Amino acid sequence: MSTRDKATEQLNEFKLSHATPEQCTTGTGAPIGLKTATMTAGPLGPVLVQDFVFNDEMAHFDRERIPERVVHAKGAGAFGYFECTHDISKYTKAKPFESVGKKTPVGVRFSTVGGESGSADTARDPRGFAVKMYTEDGNWDIVGNNTPIFFIRDPILFPSFIHTQKRNPRTHLKDPDMFWDFISLRPETTHQVSFLFSDRGTPDGYRRMNGYGSHTFKLVNKDGKPVFCKFHFKTDQGIQNLSAAEANRLSAEDPDYAIRDLYNNIEDGKYPSWTLKIQIMTPEQAEKYKWNPFDVTKVWSQKDYPLIEVGKMVLNRNPNNYFAEVEQIAFSPAHFIPGVEASPDKMLQVLKPAERQRLVENIAGHAINASDFLQKRVVKNFSQADPEYGRAIQEKLDQLKAQRKAKSGVSAQL
Repeated sequence: MSTRDKATEQLNEFKLSHATPEQCTTGTGAPIGLKTATMTAGPLGPVLVQDFVFNDEMAHFDRERIPERVVHAKGAGAFGYFECTHDISKYTKAKPFESVGKKTPVGVRFSTVGGESGSADTARDPRGFAVKMYTEDGNWDIVGNNTPIFFIRDPILFPSFIHTQKRNPRTHLKDPDMFWDFISLRPETTHQVSFLFSDRGTPDGYRRMNGYGSHTFKLVNKDGKPVFCKFHFKTDQGIQNLSAAEANRLSAEDPDYAIRDLYNNIEDGKYPSWTLKIQIMTPEQAEKYKWNPFDVTKVWSQKDYPLIEVGKMVLNRNPNNYFAEVEQIAFSPAHFIPGVEASPDKMLQVLKPAERQRLVENIAGHAINASDFLQKRVVKNFSQADPEYGRAIQEKLDQLKAQRKAKSGVSAQL
């Protein structure tokens, strides 16, 4: 019996399940007699133009891949269903929620955000969490992340922010100054940065993290009455994260760790699931709320607007063709169905001392690579949010600088 995991055994299992080879064909379905030699004008002659099989093969090869996504390039996907378990018809007429027990097919794509297609799954980065529900009224996309908030609230800043996640156009290297320059100039990023540099910035695979719609949406019932809504997909596997050391180790030993984990568990019948919950706010409440409820850099307090359980999403099938089913799947926040509309678009988190210390160490450990004046701006922003928070980051930066200075002194003596 093989000790290899399901992902590693995939080709061998395919071979064993296809004892009789299928007929090889061209792209148009015509059978091919020989696929292992090119038609030439004699043993030493050139390739003949009439070798349709060769020309078809090359044409297919040149076009079989598309450019990777600008963001969310590295990802994994799976398929399954959403089952409505609680009646919310008083809030929305959307088809997936029209009756308890109804099941709607879904496709889900998980991803890292800033890295290229070949980057590590365990990098410190937000994770994309995009859900496509295939309903009778069309496809509905919930395009979110594993964070309930985002770095910016103004879409015009999005291209500039994403550029900070990519490579310096001169050096072709990731540049800490690019990232921290933007962060230090935009204080509204403090909320998301705090999330990113906590343990949740390195989730243990895609199964053990939550997903959020992030944006505020409008739900409309059959009577035309609207309410505002936030979507929360709570993992039934429990939140589990990687330490910075473990994430770095896996990035070297198994950069596809999250893809492998998702694939193997589904193949083994351990289907991951998430419980969908919502928060509801009326237009009257939105007008009087203590901050802008459509600001994606903020959350709604769950004390004010508690979570309401809606249903369960289960992923029980891996893609048969990753490129066709996952790489080419497209999501758009503008893909609505009747009952769901666009809205005009606080994290009250108390960290345990150990969690707070890790957060400070992660931020300072990354920001130490930025220029001094950028470090000062970063500390200023965090100090405005929480003076104690900013002081702790400054102390850690000072400590790291002293350590670097001591090391450079030893090197000079040697």
